[in-house]
Amino acid sequence: MDYGYGRVSKDKQHEDRQLVALLACGIDPSNIYIDKQSGKDFARPSYRDLVSRLAPGDTLYVKSIDRLGRNYDEMLEQWRILTKEIGADIVVLDMPLLDTRNGKDLIGTLIADIVLQLLSYVAHTEREMISQRTKEGLERRRAAGVQLGRPKGAKSKVVKLSGKEDAIRVLLDEGTSVSQIARLLHCDRSTLSRFIASRMCS
Repeated sequence: MDYGYGRVSKDKQHEDRQLVALLACGIDPSNIYIDKQSGKDFARPSYRDLVSRLAPGDTLYVKSIDRLGRNYDEMLEQWRILTKEIGADIVVLDMPLLDTRNGKDLIGTLIADIVLQLLSYVAHTEREMISQRTKEGLERRRAAGVQLGRPKGAKSKVVKLSGKEDAIRVLLDEGTSVSQIARLLHCDRSTLSRFIASRMCS
């Protein structure tokens, strides 16, 4: 069985490119799991649900290694759990060397391990840099007297789906139900139906 996993850190970030890339691999939309959560650890609901369904011989696709996670030690541990304990294969679409279906001999495994450790370290370091830049930016804004947070009465439901029209179209063309798309995008079915009617059927 083929599965896909995607992750974005915040609601305002779009998972469109990840969804399109995963669907292009022929993965059933009901087997694609998306989290809107930081990659600092693996305590994510959709990821946990996905792992509980993986079985020996299954293949997990991710667009890039940092979508799986950004914590170096936990990344290596999860990779071991998925490939060794569960017996699933992992395909990182943006990095052909990280495809455990290929190169199962000693040299292939060694190369994949080196690439994994390097990319996991880069993702971990990038997360720390993002965290530091965010803190510095917030401190500058506070010092300048900028009020942080969402303005009172701000509407978020439609904004949450803005910019995701392409991914929604692809899913609809694939025959995915509105309910399944709503689950993938973490929104209410009614909200998605209104969005499609108002933004995509005009």
